[in-house]
Amino acid sequence: MSTGAISIVVVVAVVLAAALIIRVVRAGAGRGERALRRRFGPEYELNVAQHAGDTKAAERELEERLRRYGDLRTEPLSGELRERYVAEWAGMQEMFIEAPEHAVTGADQLLARLAHDRGYPSGHYEEQVAALSVHHADHVQGYRQLHDTAARAREGRADTEELREAVVHARPFFEDLVRPPHHGTHGTPAGSDMARQHHHGERRGGGGVRRWLPGAGTGMRTGTGTGHTRFGHTRKGGAW
Repeated sequence: MSTGAISIVVVVAVVLAAALIIRVVRAGAGRGERALRRRFGPEYELNVAQHAGDTKAAERELEERLRRYGDLRTEPLSGELRERYVAEWAGMQEMFIEAPEHAVTGADQLLARLAHDRGYPSGHYEEQVAALSVHHADHVQGYRQLHDTAARAREGRADTEELREAVVHARPFFEDLVRPPHHGTHGTPAGSDMARQHHHGERRGGGGVRRWLPGAGTGMRTGTGTGHTRFGHTRKGGAW
């Protein structure tokens, strides 16, 4: 074989090898993107938007969160502490009627304490939210919205409808954190179909899928009250 023919063969081989490498790299990147989308669900799209559409930068940030908080071990609430939080949330709802700004700032503080009691970082808000986004990706944005609205409320820059919407959007996050262990999704990636089913409070039993709410048929009461506490429904009604 002539020198020219050998050179052509070598060039073709190099080009094919390069094409194969590029294909393998792209396939790996595609798998990584799909894994992040499954894990983070709506949090993935939100993070891409916050990075002005820069998918690579958004994925690097999410991968860093996974590296730091993916193995974080949290603890369930005791029954007594769970009842206390449920009663306190109901109290915030009743407060909203007369003092919506105080109710929203109180709800924001309640969620921060609840996350701390579950074992999430509590030194800095941003660190806490980053850790929560790994394990509660479907609903953590509701916590962010409530926190931002509470800051606006303290400055007198939030109207009543904005305050109400903030708490409505934060409620699924509260339900997620306060849910007993046997109703949870330990070991289930955030964003999966099973996780979304549980995050929305649905449970399958002998009677099919039903809504799970603390106090619904469990005997949970609100302090000196005479009725069961249900998220969004207290004996006095309310805006949530």
